[in-house]
Amino acid sequence: MVWRKKSGGGLSPGRGTGADEEDKVPRGHVPVVAGGQEGEGERVLVQVRLLSDPSIAELLDMAAQRYGYGQPGVLRVPCDAEHFRRVVDGAVHRCGISSA
Repeated sequence: MVWRKKSGGGLSPGRGTGADEEDKVPRGHVPVVAGGQEGEGERVLVQVRLLSDPSIAELLDMAAQRYGYGQPGVLRVPCDAEHFRRVVDGAVHRCGISSA
């Protein structure tokens, strides 16, 4: 899993054709922000196949209840980054997926 502190400021003006290398999302991954308020938090790229893990699915249900299904931008989960990191690591372990 790739973790980094999300910098504020929203979308860059040239985004779409000339996005920074670290803003690109590899095929088979979904960017998720955990912790913090709008424009803050830690961003993690989660493998799509992990989204069906019961622990991650529960956090996604909590996000839908708190923010609704139409939240703009990157998917945000309503828990601190350390807790989300443990949930994702547990899902990786249960699924037998390499975290590299």
